[in-house]
Order: sequence, then structure tokens, then C-alpha cells
Amino acid sequence: MGILVECPACRKRSGLKKKECKCGYNVQKAGYKNYWIEYYLDGKRTRERIGRSKLAAENRLREIQTATVEERNIKKNKNAVITIGALREWYLDLPEIKQKRSFKAIANCIEIVSGHVGEKKYASQISPADIQSFQRKRLSENTLWGRPAKPATVNRNVANFKAMFNRALDYGIIEINPIIRVKQLEENNVRERVLSREEFEVLYYHCSEQIKGPVLIGYYLPMRQAEILNLTWEEIDLKNQFIRLGGQRTKNKTGRAIPFNQRIFNYLISLPRPDQDGYVFEQRWWNRREFVKAVNMAGLGNFTFHDLRHCALNNLRLAGNDRYVIKQASGHKTDSAFQRYILVTEDEMSGMKWLEEKAEDSAPMDTYMDTCEQSKNKNTRNSLKSWWASRDLNPGPDDYESSALTN
Repeated sequence: MGILVECPACRKRSGLKKKECKCGYNVQKAGYKNYWIEYYLDGKRTRERIGRSKLAAENRLREIQTATVEERNIKKNKNAVITIGALREWYLDLPEIKQKRSFKAIANCIEIVSGHVGEKKYASQISPADIQSFQRKRLSENTLWGRPAKPATVNRNVANFKAMFNRALDYGIIEINPIIRVKQLEENNVRERVLSREEFEVLYYHCSEQIKGPVLIGYYLPMRQAEILNLTWEEIDLKNQFIRLGGQRTKNKTGRAIPFNQRIFNYLISLPRPDQDGYVFEQRWWNRREFVKAVNMAGLGNFTFHDLRHCALNNLRLAGNDRYVIKQASGHKTDSAFQRYILVTEDEMSGMKWLEEKAEDSAPMDTYMDTCEQSKNKNTRNSLKSWWASRDLNPGPDDYESSALTN
């Protein structure tokens, strides 16, 4: 039994008395180093990673020595007996994870992070420094798209990896989550690109027949890409001009109805409809290459398919529709998410009204009001004096006759 020190340079472990590691690094003078304890359990050598606290390592070793003398069961550190690979297989085999529609994306995110930190590492060996190293690597190295990953993508990778540890903690598979305090990167992924009517017509002209339909629907209706590509004839009500999506087809699992205009109606009735209801589009995967080609030919620069959803929401707002009606059609549940899609253009701001211009157009109006009580009383007395002065105080014969008749 004893305490070991891990070399920060080569990760090899040695005793406390050893000053230098085999690699030449001075371990005793190192400002940060991890401590391990070594003991025998049922004749098998066992090592536990404690962390950077020497006192914690001494307390843990003393606890094991006491349990051994008293012939009690040694409480194992659960984080020290399960590897990242085994933890990943357990997590992805959970029924509540398997049933998620984003299961493939979750598995891919965890695989990317696990490949960086090491699948054979124990959970006790993972530290926030490993995740920070992963973040730096993902932000600097090129991905399959030929550019580094964006902060939002890196955050999704780390969030799913952290969720795996949180679920293992809830089920008692591990004792602590070593990366619970890892902070997310700052994201700035708000899109501010909307097309004018002329720009869209140019884009639509350069689109191939394969993607014309999804692009047209995406520009006019606030629908997501998967909702459009998997659209079925059963969901389309041509008589009332509505698209009705069930809860299993939407992102927030809440069904909604989306009205469509005459141009969408004309396009839908021009499509060949099978005898039995089926999918509207034969190809239900997005041809990104064709879309990028059309965008480049139209000269639109950095424009994605999801930007069409921004266009649809802004066009519905500019048409004078109530924001609650638009939210119902788009499926947004919160104002914060809805606000991300609303963009006030410079053309709208150029019509800003100014107080000086309004004053010039309208006639001058005296808004002065005397609130002094004494002034009010004086004005009232002057008015009464003027009224009495205008009256004839010498009554004539007609006045007496009229007075007698009333009596």
C-alpha cells in the first residue's frame, strides 16, 4: 500500500520519495500533479486516482488500511472501476436514450469526445482540463467541411458528454461528475440573412427540379427542413389550404396547422399524386450540394436552407400578421426563440418617424394649462363680472309680465 504521484509530462506514476521521473521531469517541484493510491484487494493490485490533493490521498489510504485491519469490505471508488468506453456503451443502451429521435446525433457527439479523451481511461482520470483541451482542438482543426467546428457545435458535443456523466450519477454508476463545472463556449450563431422577393426569384430560378419544391415551401412557410422533406399527402388539406403536422413530426412534439398561399397550392396540385397517400417528395434527404450550387449561381454568398425559415417568419410579420398567429404556425413556444428569427431590416428603419417632422406637419397647439388655484379663482370672478355687465339690470314691463305669468 502506498501513495503514488503522476508525472504531469509523461503520465507515469511513481512513489512520493522519487524526485525526478524517468522522463527527466522534476515531479516534486511540479505545481500541479495528481495523486494515486495503490493497494491489494482480493490478491489483485488496485489503483485509485484521487486528484490533486495529497491530504485526500492520505485520508483515503488510511480508510483502506483501517478497513483491511478490521476485515471490513473496502468501499470502492466507482469512478475508478469504469472506463469511458464502458460508460458510453451503458448510456447508449438505455431505453430512454434509444427512443430519442436525436439518438444518432447523441452517439456521434459522445464518440467524438471519447475519441479525444481516450475510451480506455477511467472516469476518475477525466478532468475539466481534458474537456478544455478538446474544445481548443475542435476550434482549431478542420472538420469534414474544410473549416474548424463552430462554438455551438463544440458545445453540443460537450453537453451530450456531460449528460452521460449526469445520467450515470443518477443511476449510481459513478460517484461524482468530474466535468460538471466545465463552462460552455460563447455562441454567436444568430443568422441575420433574409432574402428580398427579387433575390428569392433568382435563387428559385437556379434551383434544380429536385430541390425547387422544398425551397419554395421553405421560403413561404415557417417549416423546418425535416418537416418539409418528410411531408405526406395525408398531412395536406388542399380544400382548406392547410398543412397539419402531428406531434411525432415536430421538434417540440406538439402538433400544429400551417396555412399556405395560392402559389404553394398551385405547386402542390401540379405534382403527380399516387393512388395511395405517400410522401410528397421522392427524395427525403437534402441535396446540399445542389443547393450550394444554386446559391453560388444566384450570388447570395453565405446563405443556408435554414435561412429560408427566417425569410418566411419575417415575410409573415411584414404582411401584418399577429405575432401569436405566426408563433402558432412556426411552432415556437417561447418569445426568446421566436425573436431570434425576427430581423428588422434597414429598409424598415429608413421609415423611422421623427418628432420634429411631425411637429412641422401638424398645426401648433397650445398645451399650456394653468394649475394655480388662485389664478383659476381670479379667472372665474372676471368671467362672472363680464356676465353680469352684459345683463340689463333695469327690468322692463315685459319682464314683470313674464315674471307674473310664471308665478
